[in-house]
Amino acid sequence: MGKVACLDRVPRALILETWMTTLSQSILAAKRERGLALMPFIAAGYPNLADSMKLLPALERGGASAIELGFPFSDPIADGPVIQQAFTDALALGLKIEQIFTGLAGVRDQFKTPVVAMVSYSIVYRYGLDRFVKDAKSSGFGGLLLPDLPPPEAEYVCDKIRAGGLDTVLLISPSTTAARRAKIANLCSGFVYYLSLAGTTGERDKLPIGLEENVRQIKELTDTPVCVGFGISKPEHMKQLSAVADGAIVGTAFVRRVKDAPDAAVAVESYARELLAF
Repeated sequence: MGKVACLDRVPRALILETWMTTLSQSILAAKRERGLALMPFIAAGYPNLADSMKLLPALERGGASAIELGFPFSDPIADGPVIQQAFTDALALGLKIEQIFTGLAGVRDQFKTPVVAMVSYSIVYRYGLDRFVKDAKSSGFGGLLLPDLPPPEAEYVCDKIRAGGLDTVLLISPSTTAARRAKIANLCSGFVYYLSLAGTTGERDKLPIGLEENVRQIKELTDTPVCVGFGISKPEHMKQLSAVADGAIVGTAFVRRVKDAPDAAVAVESYARELLAF
């Protein structure tokens, strides 16, 4: 793949001004002010690249404290049918990694909320780790969330990511052992992503039993914020999580609104406000 185009046309001082707040700072500030940080997930390039980038400032207006931007992948990890279809549609349009970087750089002066790249490590590896980190930082990302990179392999990669000026985020599941939880939490600088349940993403009526205790145990291991994802879609879920977690990650419900709404930007902004009204 060639050099990322257009990044040099965006004044670097202007880009840097937009992400002075780190992931952890933004999440913890929202926790103090609102009781819980909201982190929406959207798929880059869905329904198309330009429209997906318009969602970012709309989500900030809706109250998002951080935004997870998914890099479409032909073999998604633990993503349910709604997100899988969004990824498939984006790839069918010929979306390239460089286009995601260029797209974000083009709108980065319109909002200040930190953006996390949710990306399979296989994509990063093929692109080149150092190159990916450099281009992600230059385009305006604040961190990388690598769902398929476990320790001990993650140690070297996370060191490289942080050395490049980005935060690191890894996943802990309900079945992760206590010893492994400690290792994963130690590798996270932006936040720790706790999966509320095993399986795939999707909207659910109730959050699983035992979630609160698992989050409490993880918070005893680290001062890094702990955010919960999978199955969250209602203000009631937000209220429940506010008792223990620092943030809530909402994916499928946002992607579905992008799919169904005549004006996706208006829809996601409105839905973010609805969730934060808990």
